[in-house]
Amino acid sequence: MKVFIFSKKKIECPLHYNSVPLNSKIEDLKYVVFDTETTGFRVGAEDRMLEIGAVIVEGYEVKENSTFQTFSNPHRLISQEIIQLTGIQSKDVEEAPEARDAIHDFFAFLEGNTVNSLVGHYVSFDELVLKSELKRAGLHLQMVPSLDTLNLIGYLSPSYDMRDLERYAQLFGSRLYPRHRALNDALMTAYLFVELLELLRDRKVETWGELVRVSRGSG
Repeated sequence: MKVFIFSKKKIECPLHYNSVPLNSKIEDLKYVVFDTETTGFRVGAEDRMLEIGAVIVEGYEVKENSTFQTFSNPHRLISQEIIQLTGIQSKDVEEAPEARDAIHDFFAFLEGNTVNSLVGHYVSFDELVLKSELKRAGLHLQMVPSLDTLNLIGYLSPSYDMRDLERYAQLFGSRLYPRHRALNDALMTAYLFVELLELLRDRKVETWGELVRVSRGSG
């Protein structure tokens, strides 16, 4: 397993993205669906990461026995609003690792599972969380593009215009979990992602190259 050197100024998210042949079958690829919880939405400013959760998807199957979860210490008070939303309290995170160490552990999970791509729902926010935390540690995170379930939904059903994960899960008939905990949201996103992949297969989107194309809105 790769050891990530955090003393350097740059760090790369350990994914096998660009090395995947474009004609690879979707059923042969491996993804990590992930989610973060934070103290608020201003993660580029005063808000901090509280939790990372992730689950492996292989092809069209969610691997519920292959998951990752860690808290991180935000070194700031958690507002009552966030406590009510997530159920995460100060006692849950006071002994948790620093954000950079939590991200290190997450990257080790990715490396250990030979992942081809990250997936998320409104994933740009979660990427910003990782980048902002590592920036505070003096590091620049380099990431290849992630797959966003919002973009896949936009390709399949362009009439839908919302971001709420639970409403989409209900609309597409995928599994529901209690909201606003990172692993639960990652699991719900994973089952939504698999449902979307199956719908895309019905439209003859069956290879990595085709999936990347539609995820970029160029289908």
